[in-house]
Amino acid sequence: MVLMDEIPAPAESDHAHLGIPDKLFFRIGEVSQIVGVEPYVLRYWESEFRALSPKKSSSGQRMFRRRDVELLLEIKRLLYDRKFTVEGARRALSERSRPIDVMKSAKSQMKQGTLFSAADPLPEIRQELAEILELLRSS
Repeated sequence: MVLMDEIPAPAESDHAHLGIPDKLFFRIGEVSQIVGVEPYVLRYWESEFRALSPKKSSSGQRMFRRRDVELLLEIKRLLYDRKFTVEGARRALSERSRPIDVMKSAKSQMKQGTLFSAADPLPEIRQELAEILELLRSS
């Protein structure tokens, strides 16, 4: 027989380990507490990192989305823990997003039929390989 005390509590949100409450939008004061920096620092980072773009409410308050908070935590980690400069952190963040951009570009080119040139490169490659094989056999 299972007693009520033995039933495990519901699993925490998968964002609980990051310290992010399970909400859609956050005000700058909440984000400041979650990230652990003053609001003026968040406003400065907003001006330095283009990917960070909180929406503004009708009263003009910044409303950060979950992905904004996650990005701010990553910016803080780069700047404070890894000791990157702002420019270095900006570059590191853009390099991380680049593989996704490359995949999107390749998919787009495949749909348009422009991923490979109009001329099929395989016959030329086969010819070159045959010539290399012939050279190897003759030596």
